[in-house]
Amino acid sequence: MMKPFEGILTALVTPFKNQKPDDSALRHLVDWQIENGIHGLVPCGTTGESPTLSLDEKKQVIEIVIEQTRKRVPVIAGTGSNHTQDSIALTSWAKDAGADAALVVTPYYNKPSQQGLIAHYQAIAEVGLPLILYHVPGRTAATLTIETVVELSKIPNIIAIKDATANLDFASETILHAKPSFTVLSGDDFTFLPLLAIGGKGIISVVSNVVPRLFLNLYLAFKQGDLQKARNIHFQLYPLLKSLFIETNPVPVKTALAWMKKIELEFRLPLCPMTPAHEKSLRESLSALELI
Repeated sequence: MMKPFEGILTALVTPFKNQKPDDSALRHLVDWQIENGIHGLVPCGTTGESPTLSLDEKKQVIEIVIEQTRKRVPVIAGTGSNHTQDSIALTSWAKDAGADAALVVTPYYNKPSQQGLIAHYQAIAEVGLPLILYHVPGRTAATLTIETVVELSKIPNIIAIKDATANLDFASETILHAKPSFTVLSGDDFTFLPLLAIGGKGIISVVSNVVPRLFLNLYLAFKQGDLQKARNIHFQLYPLLKSLFIETNPVPVKTALAWMKKIELEFRLPLCPMTPAHEKSLRESLSALELI
């Protein structure tokens, strides 16, 4: 049986309307994702524009996703920050609100030592909610070493890592040396299939916001041993993958969802609309898949 935090976990966008979270659009996204078979939802991550959401807005978004999901799939709440006490408080709130786990990013900007990173996660783990480490040094300037991941994996309720390094060497070392029950999830859509091949168990995905069923089919083909089908879907999706990261995430994915009539086309500064040249590339990749 699949563990509860494996498979295709969608890093949900946060829809806005008049610069406020659009509750109705968010509920529709939740239902659409679940109807298309995804295995879990992750509100208030990077793709959810968490850096520009207030604390009250984060709670609003997480609460709506939990409520609308109605336990049909796990909800993994993005609760991390560079302030340990704030992370503890939001993780504790998410636990009480009914979240199934928390995604906790490495502290950004203040650049802690490895000892500081371990202490940070140990303190949050005391809340008692299952934690998924979020390792994305390209955004945070905080890098987890293999030794630190192995040490953190010994803490009972630190259950997984979202590895957004696109570094298969790092993932391989983690799989080899962390406790056997520790799950490695991709945080990079491009390397999802190679990560599965070396023992990864799933992905927290940007792309599944747009093509949940097709991305699910790639995963299922791999699980069923049909590697050729999995490769075919990977390359079918490859132009879309490139287009969805042609500018900073989540600008392209929100643009795609707006053109698909799923959300309003709104961002919060400092994020802004795509350039016309990049819009053209995105339109072409979406049209090729008959999404618009």
